[in-house]
Amino acid sequence: MRVKCISVVGFGLSFCSFVILVHRTFGDVSYSFPEEMKSGSVVGNVAKDLGLDVKALFARKARVDAEGKRKRYCNINQNTGELIVAERIDREALCGKKPSCVITQELVLENPLELHKVILNIEDVNDNSPRFETDVIGIEIAESTSKGAIFLLDEAVDADIGKNSVQLYSLQTNAHFALNIQSNMDGGKYSELVLQKELDREKQQKVTFVLTAIDGGTPPRSGSVVIDVTVLDANDNAPVFSQSVYKVSLPENSPVGTVVITVSASDADEGQNGKVTYALGHVSERVDELFSLDGDNGKIAVKGSIDFEEDTSFELKILATDGSGLKSYCKVVIDITDVNDNAPVIVLKSLKSPLPENAQPGTQVGIINVQDRDSENNQQVHCSIQQNIPFQFVLSIKNYYSLEVAGELDREVVPDYNITITATDEGSPPLSSSKTIYLSIADVNDNAPAFQEHIYSAHVKENNKPGSAVCTVAATDPDWRQNGTVVYSLFPSDVNGAPVTSFLSINGDTGVIHAVRSFDYEQFKSFKVLVLARDNGSPPLRSNVTVSVFIMDENDNSPQILYPSPDGNSFMTEMVPKTLQAGSLVSKVIAVDADCGQNAWLSYHILKATDQGLFTIGVHSGEIKMQRDLSESDNMKQNLVVSVRDNGQPSLSATCIMYLIISDNLAEVPELKDMSHDESNTRLTFYLVVALVSVSTFFLVFIIIIMAVRFCRKRKPRLMFDGAVTIPSTYLPPNYADVEGTGTLHSNFNYDAYLTAGSRTSDFKFVTSYNEETLPADVTMNKSQTPISDFVGLRNATNDVQRLSDSAVFTHFTFLSYIPVLAFRHKDAG
Repeated sequence: MRVKCISVVGFGLSFCSFVILVHRTFGDVSYSFPEEMKSGSVVGNVAKDLGLDVKALFARKARVDAEGKRKRYCNINQNTGELIVAERIDREALCGKKPSCVITQELVLENPLELHKVILNIEDVNDNSPRFETDVIGIEIAESTSKGAIFLLDEAVDADIGKNSVQLYSLQTNAHFALNIQSNMDGGKYSELVLQKELDREKQQKVTFVLTAIDGGTPPRSGSVVIDVTVLDANDNAPVFSQSVYKVSLPENSPVGTVVITVSASDADEGQNGKVTYALGHVSERVDELFSLDGDNGKIAVKGSIDFEEDTSFELKILATDGSGLKSYCKVVIDITDVNDNAPVIVLKSLKSPLPENAQPGTQVGIINVQDRDSENNQQVHCSIQQNIPFQFVLSIKNYYSLEVAGELDREVVPDYNITITATDEGSPPLSSSKTIYLSIADVNDNAPAFQEHIYSAHVKENNKPGSAVCTVAATDPDWRQNGTVVYSLFPSDVNGAPVTSFLSINGDTGVIHAVRSFDYEQFKSFKVLVLARDNGSPPLRSNVTVSVFIMDENDNSPQILYPSPDGNSFMTEMVPKTLQAGSLVSKVIAVDADCGQNAWLSYHILKATDQGLFTIGVHSGEIKMQRDLSESDNMKQNLVVSVRDNGQPSLSATCIMYLIISDNLAEVPELKDMSHDESNTRLTFYLVVALVSVSTFFLVFIIIIMAVRFCRKRKPRLMFDGAVTIPSTYLPPNYADVEGTGTLHSNFNYDAYLTAGSRTSDFKFVTSYNEETLPADVTMNKSQTPISDFVGLRNATNDVQRLSDSAVFTHFTFLSYIPVLAFRHKDAG
């Protein structure tokens, strides 16, 4: 038991009262304390009384809640666990004249949810003085009234209860009246005047004195009224009610004007002395607002809004007065019956929002309190939420519900929820209410970036500018903010033995891939890189995609003429027999192009000829043929300037000079030192000297060889020399041997160079080509020109080679006795 001394400032009185811990059962605790305590006053230590951990009060969000719209009169100090007064409590305003004033509050704790009922018993303090309804009480007494007659006086009203209410009346000393104090049925005190000495109207028409009402508080309080007695003739019968107590039930929300009950009193007197009028005794302002009394017929009617949730019952004192002022009292008890007129109220106590999308089923999201101010079945409430959402409602304690996760959450599918809670009571008809809770879902990095395509292909023209864009990769991540921010990078790898970063770079924000350097199709045609996409989550998630880069060819290589030598240093001249007819094959220009596709499609054109119209060249084959038969007027020495062009845009070209001698044998050929502008150079002189020495030494050997050559010409379409020295076919760069078939010449054409001897009178006829195949159009070669004297072999070319005519003859001769002769033969011919 705790004893506290408080002071009531408004009344200037000091007294001691008690704060009593009454009991604690089943998690409930009760306290008794006086009204009018200052805000912040300590009522008791609820944590200690309930055995709660004071240190956990703040973390568990300990708080005091009140039901419905009622005020919260107490708070809890989360640091000490003390229950303190939240605001001034006026017991009279709360409970009126009820003998006990009890307020129920709820102590709520979360994590886990606990609910404790805190019952506050408000004790009365003597803060109200007794007072009378009027300042003057007028009484008319007939002078014939006998000694000992009793006159009922108006009761003094004290808002306090118990001993603090009116306990004593005091009458001012006078010669005619004494005071008699009585107790009514509800324990209240009232007074009666007792006539102790007969009145004499002729001596004194009025008698005036003061009546004082005193309460039992410490110190006591008092109130006074003046009693004015008018002496009249006799009225010896007071009104009498048919019942001393009237009881009636009234449904709440009864309309204004509804008659509650009719009271009735009778008076045995006649005339004016027997006419009874009715009036309400002292009532509270609340009663005066809700009910009215007809003074003539005693009907009590509703004149305000009756609400069961505000007041469950009313007590009215009805005063009946006859014409001479005699009075009597009765009590009217009105019980208010409940009507289901209050829909449930949904109160959100706590909510975890945003909620992580990886929250497991059973995770508590929020706490909801549902209240209904009605009573009994009208107060029973059922709650539900809408279907097809991953949440459920679980009844925890009393009218507290937990909102929990019931299924898997995915922010990328549903980023937030509007959860509608519906509460329905069991009244007739039932009432319901709804509340929508907005719950947002917090993102978790559970999605890796996803590329828009499975494989990216980029086509880049060779000779591109460094820094130019190659392609753009794009990956999306449905996560939010940094979890969905994608950063791109290249996977460290090698391309043709070099780091990938020396070929490409990528913008980490946009995914644009740039070329670091210029590409050359002739070096490599394609390569692959791996692009990584990483988000900024913690931990980050990654994905990758392959980007295939294809280099597209450009016409950046001119055709390269392999035969005849385009630099004009060739010492070979083609011999054309005079007997050749129109259409016969004379020679062939051989060229390749390092580009591919249409950039390597070559065409051949005669730019200049000694005799126009004598020779023609195949546009695509390069074969030089007789366009007409020879005539006596044709020049023996024929020079053809041939241009080889590719099909690129723009077209590139190369030129060469073909030297032809029209003769059946070398003896008919005149001196040839003026055959070309290069025949007088140092190299030619050297060969002439060597040839002169060789002729004198090996003359007989060459006679035999000439005879063998003529014999072989008749048997085979090509010339073979005994003892010829073959130059190995290893000269051409490996680019010409394209296994994919992209060269200008097909790989099955192999040309060998032979060295042989001859004389000015020798007549050599050479074989024709037997190949009838069509060569591919693609090409792969180096850009450098190769002298025909160093040329050894060809492979993997791409130009179409048309069938050579069987009647055409290649005739090679030397200016002197010994000179290198090129004999082209098909490798399949042996």
